[in-house]
Amino acid sequence: MESFCRFKIWLLLVFLTIFQLGNGFYLPGSYPHKYGVGDFLNVKVNSLTSIETEMPFGYYSLPFCQPKEGVKDSAENLGELLMGDRIENSPYRFKMYTNETDIFLCKTKLLSGQEFKLLKERIDEMYQVNIILDNLPAIRYIKKDKYLLRSTGFPVGIKVQDAYYVFNHLKLTVLVHKYEETNVARVMGTGDAAEVIPTVGNSGTDAPGHMVVGFEVVPCNVQHNIDSVKNLNMYDKYPSQIKCDPTTVTRAIKENEPMAFTYEVSFVESDIKWPSRWDAYLKMEGSKVHWFSILNSLMVITFLAGIVLVIFLRTIRRDLAQYEELDKEAQAQMNEELSGWKLVVGDVFRAPSNPSLLCVMVGDGVQILGMAIVTILFAALGFMSPASRGTLITGMLFFYMILGIAAGYVATRLWRTMFCGDHKGWVSVSWRVACFFPGIAFLILTTLNFLLWGSHSTGAIPFSLFVVLILLWFCISVPLTLVGGYFGAKAPHIEYPVRTNQIPREIPPQKYPSWLLVLGAGTLPFGTLFIELFFIMSSIWMGGVYYVFGFLFIVMILLVVVCAEVSLVLTYMHLCVEDWKWWWKSFFASGSVAIYIFLYSINYLIFDLKSLSGPVSATLYLGYSLFMVLAIMLATGAVGFLSSFWFVHYLFSSVKLD
Repeated sequence: MESFCRFKIWLLLVFLTIFQLGNGFYLPGSYPHKYGVGDFLNVKVNSLTSIETEMPFGYYSLPFCQPKEGVKDSAENLGELLMGDRIENSPYRFKMYTNETDIFLCKTKLLSGQEFKLLKERIDEMYQVNIILDNLPAIRYIKKDKYLLRSTGFPVGIKVQDAYYVFNHLKLTVLVHKYEETNVARVMGTGDAAEVIPTVGNSGTDAPGHMVVGFEVVPCNVQHNIDSVKNLNMYDKYPSQIKCDPTTVTRAIKENEPMAFTYEVSFVESDIKWPSRWDAYLKMEGSKVHWFSILNSLMVITFLAGIVLVIFLRTIRRDLAQYEELDKEAQAQMNEELSGWKLVVGDVFRAPSNPSLLCVMVGDGVQILGMAIVTILFAALGFMSPASRGTLITGMLFFYMILGIAAGYVATRLWRTMFCGDHKGWVSVSWRVACFFPGIAFLILTTLNFLLWGSHSTGAIPFSLFVVLILLWFCISVPLTLVGGYFGAKAPHIEYPVRTNQIPREIPPQKYPSWLLVLGAGTLPFGTLFIELFFIMSSIWMGGVYYVFGFLFIVMILLVVVCAEVSLVLTYMHLCVEDWKWWWKSFFASGSVAIYIFLYSINYLIFDLKSLSGPVSATLYLGYSLFMVLAIMLATGAVGFLSSFWFVHYLFSSVKLD
């Protein structure tokens, strides 16, 4: 009892530590910011990104203007660092509700040959500049034919014929919502005075002010007179009026010549309220097709799953009814005359080959599946919105570590069940569970990280973060997995309803290889998620924002149901042909969906990411896809195995046997 109390105190301290880390990495923007007229607004910059290379780079890796006080990193959480975000301060600043034009920012030094070459490379690779105001990314609207396209950020520059042009002037528009209410809940649109949401800002709480509800940018290339800005300081007035025309370019960059940067800002009152300010970013093109396709997929798969389930239940009940209506002599005669699942009663619970590996993979699969369901549920409830960068990855890591208890418990109890309650080896199994999937993930991510380090990308995980991840692994995840293994070793093992013969039964030759059927079984689970998979892949690799977590949660639950049903059917089919080696086949019957997802990833790389340039980018894509596919295989395989184990146990415990 004393040791258990100490464990609870230790777990509480770990939780409080993580909570404090979360506060330490707090990013402004999760709560309303109220600004008075004349309050300073500071723009921040994020990493440069490109859908052609998928390798982010720091904003100041290019010769842009730097702030007077020097470059400083903003508060970042663990998820942001893993995603490659590097949010830093910028020289762009202005006052709330104060329109300004022709603001001089800086004149760079003469472009060296290396800087000139780097700028051209970034323009050719279509890198985007990402600026942020009050946690809102800048959004750019582009008119094309009759359509109005929108995207976050703006290009570094553009190539026209053989000349390269950098966008050296920004026309910024800030949408603000004015309010004079002291009741913040009414401002937020909740109408409930008890639900007061705190505001932070430079003004007093009771003073009227403005909230930033939109941030738009129009990049331009203008002809700056370098001689006229020699004596200007940052934020001085540019000598002449600047006309921003995004359809024309006038000043190309040249080696051994400086660049000058300017900007202008205007404020526009908007009816958009603070809770709705992300709506412009979450409007996906073709959203009606997206919703219709998901709904259609859910209906079709539910219908097919219902048919399979009804046929399956009727078949099993008929077999059991016929078997139980016979007396003992007739049952013995039936066993001699008929073939089927009844003949493998003495071998069906024989331990599989590599039992330790199976226990480890099932335990890790339970951990990953639990992490995915809980994370998606929290995201669907709005706790992990796009406004809170990195919270999704941070939440996944947190839930994965906590669910190490479930992984250790399931793996150890399954191990003891296979060996009829023997405690021997449970510590070894728990250790393997704690190190199997994280070890493979660490190997893959380290290999990819070396590629990113070699490219000087901000997507590379810093060495200090590597140390933090290893400490989280061995100081939190491993101990919790061992605790789960301890409880699994203490829990009573699942007793088999039948005895296992000493001599294994010979499996009759099959017409078709059984593994061929197992590999083909993954097509049905793949059908439940391939439409949603397209939108997820597009949001990851095309720079979009994925937000329909409610649909994703439904698809996840449906996937679990279909994986269980597919594995049940295949296990029953194998038993009917007297194949009692069902353990691994039940795992890979549903886990084989990972093969089709990986093939789909290759298809997506070839046909949708045609512009992906260079072997490094392709290697990164395939490496991350392999990591994702491994996690999916373990999660779906665990579902299939556990459902099949329950089914086999229920089936043979329902038959009257001596």
